This record gives sequence, C-alpha cells and structure tokens, in this order.
Amino acid sequence: MDILVRPLRESDLPQADYIFRLAFGTFNGMENPLEFSGAADIIRSRWLADPTAAFGAEASGELIGSCLATCWGSVGFFGPLTVHPDFSGRGVAQELMKPTLALLKNWGCCHTGLYTYSASPKHLTLYQKFGFWPRFLTANMSKDVRPAPPPERVSYYSQTPAFQRPSLVQACAGFTDAIYTGLDVRREILALADQQLGETILVWDDHGLEGFAALHCGAGSEAGSGACYIKFGAARPGPQAVQHFGRLLEACEAYAASLGVLRLLAGVSLGRRPAYEHLRARGFKVDSLGVCMHQPNETGYHHPDAFVMDDWR
Repeated sequence: MDILVRPLRESDLPQADYIFRLAFGTFNGMENPLEFSGAADIIRSRWLADPTAAFGAEASGELIGSCLATCWGSVGFFGPLTVHPDFSGRGVAQELMKPTLALLKNWGCCHTGLYTYSASPKHLTLYQKFGFWPRFLTANMSKDVRPAPPPERVSYYSQTPAFQRPSLVQACAGFTDAIYTGLDVRREILALADQQLGETILVWDDHGLEGFAALHCGAGSEAGSGACYIKFGAARPGPQAVQHFGRLLEACEAYAASLGVLRLLAGVSLGRRPAYEHLRARGFKVDSLGVCMHQPNETGYHHPDAFVMDDWR
C-alpha cells in the first residue's frame, strides 16, 4: 500500500474527526464508536491553533489517518494520532510519526512526549520504536461543580484591554519558565481567545502572578457539553505552592459555576504527587488513567514540586 503523508487541510477536518472518533471508539469497545468524545471538538480546535502542525495520511486519494503536534516552547508533544481501523497495523502510524518528529525537532523542543493507553502493548511498542519511554501514569479527573464565589484578585484574559494582553501572555511565559526552562503555553491562551473556546484565568497576589489556567468550556471545545476542562493550569512554585494551587482551583471552579456547567475536568501526572493528592482532597475523582511517554527518558516538569495540571492528550 502506498501511503502519502501531507499537511492536513481544512477540508480534511470532517473526515479526520470521523476517523478520530471511529478509531478510539472502536479501540475502547464502544457500541457506537462515533460517540467517542461526545460534543468535544479536538481535531478542529487544535488544527485552528496551528494548521502547520497537522499531518494527514492518505491512500488512493482517501484520508486514512492524521496526527497533530503541539509546541509549548521547549516542550513538544503530539496527539491524537489516529488511523482508520481498516488500515490499522499497516504502517500508517509510523509514516505519520516521521514528519511529526521532524517538526518537533525543527521547533527546537528539548523535551518531547505523548499520552497513550497504559495497558496497550501495541501502543507502547509503537512509540518505543521512536525512542519514547513510558514514565508516569496520568490521571484524568473530574468533579461536580459547586456554586462558589471566586477568590480575591482574579482576572480574565478576555476582559483585559487588548493593549495589555501581550504583557499578560509574557507574564505567563515567565511563570512557566520558572517551572521548567522554556516551557511556554501561550499557544493555548491565544487559541482560547481567538476561537472563543473558553477563558484564561489569572490569580494574583502581592508578589505578582500566583497562578493561571487555560480552560476549555462547553460543546465545540475540548471540554464537551456541560463541562470545563483545565487544558493547562499551574501555580507559582515555592514554599506556598499548595496555597497558590488551592486558590487557582477555587477560581476555576467559580468560573465553571458562573457558566452553569456541571463538571470540572483536569489531568495531572502522578509524577506530581502533591498536586494529585490536592486535587483528590478537593473532590476530584479519577475517571481514567493513561501514561505519558517521554523523549529523552527524563522527568521534565513531571516532578513533585510542580503544581501543574495537563495531560498531553
């Protein structure tokens, strides 16, 4: 079979979304695989965030798979990587990996990775061929949203005057750089604003930025109907990190409550045990587990001192 890997075009997105749902829904044994991911729209929102970071695989002129990559400064990851079940096991995923890894290298990412099924030898073996190593389980968690006022000194990116927004983005970049050198999630902040998918919440204290979170909210975002999803959230490192993290979570839940959504979703690496335990103490429960695979085989920012929420899905 001749496989052509090329940039994913906007006209490909409906078929790419169909394959994404069919592939994961089938793998998970769903009665109706196309119900996988519900009203969340992961493929389109990530493509719009950076169309140059998406690849499609076709055979005989038909799209049969896709892969999307994400650059967070010095950190890069990819996914979802999906192949139509009819073409599974025929080398399509490996062909999609080649330009994806070349792009991560071209971005200059010094720490790269992915999220996959922890109990799937097929997936683990595929990515180990390319030098990725399973490091930490990732807990995908959620809790019921309870009405609550936001903590003091909370601001919202969407309500910030346009001329002040670049300085906010830069403040967030400096913040994440303190957690891991070069880590920069401005892509997520800008994508939320450009696509109107949710909100970036910022919490302040007398020393400056205490924490921030990029939240997807509702249908058409990565959250889906009736939910807010913390795509990335972080508290300022240091001796008061637990308190900062708590206030950030209060702000996220208060914002979710103001929208009337029912569930607040967050992912956290179990390499960040204190952050995981704090989420559990606040009522978050584990919905599923996956594993993050890293290249090189290093911790990155998945360590106990990092009060960070993300999941690389």
